Amino acid sequence: MANKITDMSKIRKVIKFYCDGKSKLFISSYLSLSRNTVKKYISLFEVLGLSFELIDKKTDAELELLFSQTTVESISPKLQILHNFFPKMERELKKVGVTVQHMWEQYISVNPDGYRSSQFAHHYKTWSKRVNPVMHMNHKAGDKMYVDYAGKTLSIIDNDTGEIKEVQFFVAILGASQYTYAEASMSQQKEDFVTSVENAMRFFEGTPAAIVPDNLKSAVIKSSRFEPTINETLADLAEHYETTILPARAYKPRDKSLVEGAVKILYRRIYVTLKETKFFSLEELNQQIWDLLDTHNSRKLTGRPYSRKELFLEDEKQKLRPLPQERFEIKYQSFATVMQNGHVQLSQDKNYYSVPYQYVKKKAKLLYTKSTVEIYYKYNRIAVHQRNYKPYVYTTIPEHLASTHQFVAQWSATRFIDWASSIDESVGEYIMQIIESRNHPEQAYKSCLGILNFEKKVGKQRLINACKRALDFRIYNFKTIQNILENNLDHIDFEQEPEQELPNHGNIRGKHYYN
Repeated sequence: MANKITDMSKIRKVIKFYCDGKSKLFISSYLSLSRNTVKKYISLFEVLGLSFELIDKKTDAELELLFSQTTVESISPKLQILHNFFPKMERELKKVGVTVQHMWEQYISVNPDGYRSSQFAHHYKTWSKRVNPVMHMNHKAGDKMYVDYAGKTLSIIDNDTGEIKEVQFFVAILGASQYTYAEASMSQQKEDFVTSVENAMRFFEGTPAAIVPDNLKSAVIKSSRFEPTINETLADLAEHYETTILPARAYKPRDKSLVEGAVKILYRRIYVTLKETKFFSLEELNQQIWDLLDTHNSRKLTGRPYSRKELFLEDEKQKLRPLPQERFEIKYQSFATVMQNGHVQLSQDKNYYSVPYQYVKKKAKLLYTKSTVEIYYKYNRIAVHQRNYKPYVYTTIPEHLASTHQFVAQWSATRFIDWASSIDESVGEYIMQIIESRNHPEQAYKSCLGILNFEKKVGKQRLINACKRALDFRIYNFKTIQNILENNLDHIDFEQEPEQELPNHGNIRGKHYYN
């Protein structure tokens, strides 16, 4: 019968004999095929640019799809010239504004006797399906980056426990050049997913116009045909890198065929190589993945004279937007009511951050990263601080506090000792002894303030004398100074009677002074 498709097993043998150096006459005679049929399949094999190993791995159905498109016509010199033009045309079509009509005009200007525009478009469509057995889509350079996880996991061994931990296999691919990035991560959770997406853009050294994830929960909270709900953290990443998120449409395999095809290829070229190898850290596993990935990106594409890496460097890299200098930091959120002292608690670290005093008793929203804490009230940012991981610490901006609170916020052991020493050395010594006698310096601050304020009430000299007397008693608190002044014990001449036994006025040696 005319145009009957040859048995696929014979096609395999034709290609094998040809790759082994057998002549067309020998192949024709040995397989009982006409010489024209042998020439036709050998010409198709050369046009496809596949190795025999790849041909041999394909099923009969895949081979039939690969070869049947042109089995009804032999490869003429005219068609061969056209096929040689298509790889260049495919690259040009990835540029914005370039159409099939523009490429036909270029082709016909060099080949006046070539195919007309309708036949030209038909042959290009046939060629595209042959070199791209998966659904072909025309991707523009710098337009989209597709991301997904492979279904099968890899594993690492914990050095300490010997436990085998499963890790996820993340893949990202640029639409136009098919330049690919892959890495292993501990999970598909939000934090790991966002980090992997960012690592991919850093690997590509640029930002695409859009990121296309599958509808996994780390990317899309709620699927919808018209308006899917994007995970807030992923949306923040997109804002940081000035790109957008375009989730793949549910039940639309064309939207994710490219990345799924990349996953299948990486299964053969990376996963199979790694699955029998033992790795003891994520870093060690990823280094091996990246070595194999470089080989994958440097291999020539099927039926084309260039690799993914060459296509990326020549056509797509310059179309990506520049990366921001700083990496993205994941933001977490919590809520807290502003306390009476003008601070909110970050419960994650058990510490406190100041806000303007006008917001006391208001409920605030805290957005925090590894390095900063931002505080919002009704969508307005009212404070920002460097994050402090030390628990039970107050981080305070003085301008945030009311005037009375500002004064209290400036209290410190050094300030009180310096203030006291400026009055007299004995006053400084007594204040220092009060501070050192407490379990925590802050416990002494109110006593110190009360003692130093006596200078305004009784005068400098009486305060100095009171402190000298109190140092003799070795009792360090506010009440001691108060009782000495009230009982006029500060008038005793210390220089003349340093060892004088003092009267027991006001139970001065009683337990009252320790309260």
